[in-house]
Amino acid sequence: MVFADLTFLYLFLPLNLLLYFAVKNNVWRNTVLTVFSLVFYAWGEPVWIVLLIFSATIDYFHGLGIAKFPGGRVPKLMVISSLVLNLGLLGVFKYSGFLVGSFNAVTGLAVPVPGFSLPIGISFYTFQTISYVIDVYRGEVPAQRSYGKFLMYVSMYPQLVAGPIVRYQTIMDEIDSRVITAGSFSAGISRFCIGLLKKVFVANHAGKLAAVYLDGDLAALSTPEGWFGIILFTLQIYYDFSGYSDMAIGLGRMFGFSYPENFNYPYIARSAGEFWRRWHMTLGTFFRDYVYIPMGGNRSHVVRNLLVVWFLTGLWHGASWNFILWGLFYGVLLLLERLCLAKTLCRVPVLNHLYALFCVVVGWGIFYFTDLGRLRRFMAVLFGAGGAGIAPGMLGVTVLNNLFWLLAAAVFCMPVLPRLQGWLAPRLGPGAAAAAGWAGVAVNLCILGLCTALLVGQSYNPFLYFRF
Repeated sequence: MVFADLTFLYLFLPLNLLLYFAVKNNVWRNTVLTVFSLVFYAWGEPVWIVLLIFSATIDYFHGLGIAKFPGGRVPKLMVISSLVLNLGLLGVFKYSGFLVGSFNAVTGLAVPVPGFSLPIGISFYTFQTISYVIDVYRGEVPAQRSYGKFLMYVSMYPQLVAGPIVRYQTIMDEIDSRVITAGSFSAGISRFCIGLLKKVFVANHAGKLAAVYLDGDLAALSTPEGWFGIILFTLQIYYDFSGYSDMAIGLGRMFGFSYPENFNYPYIARSAGEFWRRWHMTLGTFFRDYVYIPMGGNRSHVVRNLLVVWFLTGLWHGASWNFILWGLFYGVLLLLERLCLAKTLCRVPVLNHLYALFCVVVGWGIFYFTDLGRLRRFMAVLFGAGGAGIAPGMLGVTVLNNLFWLLAAAVFCMPVLPRLQGWLAPRLGPGAAAAAGWAGVAVNLCILGLCTALLVGQSYNPFLYFRF
């Protein structure tokens, strides 16, 4: 099940909210949320719920073990055990086919490739449970004594399958003592509707247009078509993933949880480093706090630390060489910026933004093509080796037919709405708050109606980060 789905919007979510608010204390609300989360996860592939519960169970007991035997060797053994088991499961289900396939390609052997399908959300909930065990070991959070509460933390469906990566310390107080007000619930609905609009109105349309140029015969693709296609994917992946994060954060607020922000207008960045401080922020802080700093951070072996982190960042996104190349592409860029580019970029206020956008768009080209042969051909097309065009003359027609949509998609990659709200807020009169509230309700209803109409007629509705 996905959020941008009529079954979710008009059956699952209303029923969940009805039962959630029908009970009067957080103990029962936790139970309701856990049950609905497990049903949500089991909707498409029921077998993988066993893996989710197993992962939650082993790290629940790891946390208890660390708390029961503070100091000495036991806590360290618990952390090592958690890492081995969790990363082992991730390796088996996500990377075993890739490793065997690569081994066969290098050696010429024909070792059977494992046929595991990828459990949805395994990359996200694995990192959440690992972060919990490490934080208990560090003394940053107490071990959760209730298995039911810990299972709810791991399985909460708003952020289960595609993030943001929510650390236990972020919501541990809200597990027992969250308070939901009319204002916070309304804000959650608005945030959810914004995310839904991003996904259905922008990301889905961008994805369909991008596929015309990126999924066909690259030998026939012209250079302008190549750039247009990958720019469309640049829009798609931002609106798809940030839209999902908006919906997750909005759902969290409806249930009384404060999830961390995951995006901060990354396409206004002026360097590759700034882009990654704005894109998928919860993943970046995870690697910073649990890999980069423990390895030495900026204190020692900086080059090694950066390359290891970006190798792992690429690998986390998928079991394919193009993702590793994509991660190392950013690792090298960040090294260059650290060594020599940063000061130069500060002096050129427009060119630095163009440089960052260029790097990001090229990076999405590496990200898109899992077939390295197609990736090489596409990069050749981008940099001047394009053909006559898929259908000469149609590119201009496509741009004209979608001109206002393209302009709107580009504009709202920038912080237009927050700045407009900041400008309007001090200028509105005392009665404006109530009027704004009713206006917000009307806007949300319009968004829901528009998205419903689009979903009825759409067959293209994937969430890109579900496969990571």
